[in-house]
Amino acid sequence: MFENYNVILDKYPFTLDLNQMESDLFSITQSIEKYKDDVGILKKIFNCIDLTSLNTEDSSESIRDFVEKVNRFEDIFPGMPQVAALCVYPVFAAALKAGLKNASIKRAVVSAGFPSAQTFTDVKVMETKRAVQMGAHEVDVVISVGEFMEGNYEFVGEEIVAVKQVMGEAHLKVILETGALHDPKEIWMASLLAMEAGADFIKTSTGKQQPAATLEAAYVMCRAIKVFNEKNNRKVGFKPAGGISTTMGALAYYGVVESILGEEWLSNEWFRIGASRLANALLTDINYAETGIEKEVKYF
Repeated sequence: MFENYNVILDKYPFTLDLNQMESDLFSITQSIEKYKDDVGILKKIFNCIDLTSLNTEDSSESIRDFVEKVNRFEDIFPGMPQVAALCVYPVFAAALKAGLKNASIKRAVVSAGFPSAQTFTDVKVMETKRAVQMGAHEVDVVISVGEFMEGNYEFVGEEIVAVKQVMGEAHLKVILETGALHDPKEIWMASLLAMEAGADFIKTSTGKQQPAATLEAAYVMCRAIKVFNEKNNRKVGFKPAGGISTTMGALAYYGVVESILGEEWLSNEWFRIGASRLANALLTDINYAETGIEKEVKYF
């Protein structure tokens, strides 16, 4: 059973100073300038990308092509690390399993009525269970945002628990859809609810709603992860997603994680960026840093 949410709030009181948050974020965005030409850091961020294809027009053939591009990547870009994961709709989980050649790349899917989460709990559980059976290593699900905003916290928590219970060894990323939440306290509450319910990662956004990822949401979520880890000795990962398409944008989130959670979170075990356009931007900037040649890379 999911713990009474009032107990969770007592356990993790919201004490963030919002003026301090603004000051900290200003300092972080200034400090990341030193990384913009650091090839090692840019490659590390590339290695933290969940490369996504979540389009209405996706098909078995288009996903096979998507996978094959990733398979060819190491030959075309020698010396570059691979992305952390490919993320697709659950119906394509088997295509990832059949096609991906690099075992280090995780097979990720969205599930549980993504992106709105407006379906029956048993459907969410069934869809997730089937995706894992078809080979998904990781599953990204959205909280029932409307129920959360109405204060039905136990319902939201029990849904996450139910989904997690059918996942076996697969990892659960819980999307808060922070752009729909009204203030930092709600983001804090949703973060702690998700982690208490079993999330392995907490994620900002689906990318299907605006605003998507923001540095303010990232700051609150990382602070929540830090407090949760201190109280429970359980690390939870962080994934910003939605609208992160430039190197400097990605570096800003890298800076938030570095500042709050520290170096040990800065690998793809604990830090991911959900993106479809960021990979090309990073490849372009890495190529320029290494060769001095300005040439836009359009591989993905």
